[in-house]
Amino acid sequence: MTLPAEKRDRRLMRRMFGTIAPRYNFVTQVFSYGMDRRWKQFAVQKAFLPNAAMVLDLACGTGDFSQIVLQSLPGARVVAVDLTEQMLDLARRGGRTKLVCADAMALPFADGVFDCVFVGYGLRNFLHLSTALAEIYRVTRLGGMMVSLDFFLPANALWRKLYLGYLYAQGAFWGLLLHGRARTYTYIPDSLRSFISIEDFSSSLRQTGYAQVEARSYIFGGIGLHWGVRE
Repeated sequence: MTLPAEKRDRRLMRRMFGTIAPRYNFVTQVFSYGMDRRWKQFAVQKAFLPNAAMVLDLACGTGDFSQIVLQSLPGARVVAVDLTEQMLDLARRGGRTKLVCADAMALPFADGVFDCVFVGYGLRNFLHLSTALAEIYRVTRLGGMMVSLDFFLPANALWRKLYLGYLYAQGAFWGLLLHGRARTYTYIPDSLRSFISIEDFSSSLRQTGYAQVEARSYIFGGIGLHWGVRE
């Protein structure tokens, strides 16, 4: 299946996310039925991090995972990474987070630096998922965790078709209303068509070398939370 142009060209990806950055939190709430913050809080709780944890918030967007970690663990140190400067400017409001503009497929960190890597809605946007997972694995210490929240392709074929149609209609509506351009958010279902299911991603984590992989499914498999421990 042909990948979206934005996924194949980092300049287009940066431009798109630079455009949506001021509306990013609102749209995330719309597409998650207001559950996004609760899912992320649950993801952090189940990570069982030490108070002085070293954490990477990868594809950080506006820095939600960074904020939740710092609120839950006052002694934590957080590095937030994104490909888009406009997103990092919004993530900067946390004040205690180190910000780095970088590509997930070539992270500028030494091996085994982080106790946990969080990825919120970033997996679909990585051109080569296996390369990004290998990089995440590399920078995570032994016994550390990888935690992700993202859209996935529902396993049920009928629901998958309905879900993609719904996301396209929602994306077109909000894209036109907020930016005068439907494509701004119809990218979401387009990126999802070439992605995988929750179950397939669990398998990918195990193949990369993660153990104790656990997944939670929401919206009938359309949204998934994953936790995995680095062996």
